[in-house]
Amino acid sequence: MIPESATGPGAELRTQALAVHEGQNPEKLVITDGEVRSAGDIPVEVVQHGQPYLAAVPEYGPRLERTWAEGQRKWLAVSSDSRLSTAERSGHYIHVDQPGVAVEAVQRVTSQAAR
Repeated sequence: MIPESATGPGAELRTQALAVHEGQNPEKLVITDGEVRSAGDIPVEVVQHGQPYLAAVPEYGPRLERTWAEGQRKWLAVSSDSRLSTAERSGHYIHVDQPGVAVEAVQRVTSQAAR
């Protein structure tokens, strides 16, 4: 979505996003695209951020925010037992901004899965 010709914050965001696909992130995880299969009825909870964190990239941010939200809603189709919630006061790093929200989501999913 961000062209190679982008400059400033847009170029920085593009570089960061591409680096993630190569494992150049703090976790050293390589993120690849692949087929997403059904999880059946395994509980799934998607927690979306409530504060737009891409506002620093005005020429691409609003479209990226919409696309991100659409992608999160698509994850709900992975399981017949899925839920979408919003961390109202969080940007991208929900586990940092509102750790209690992340903990509660994990607790809900694990307690449902244990049944």
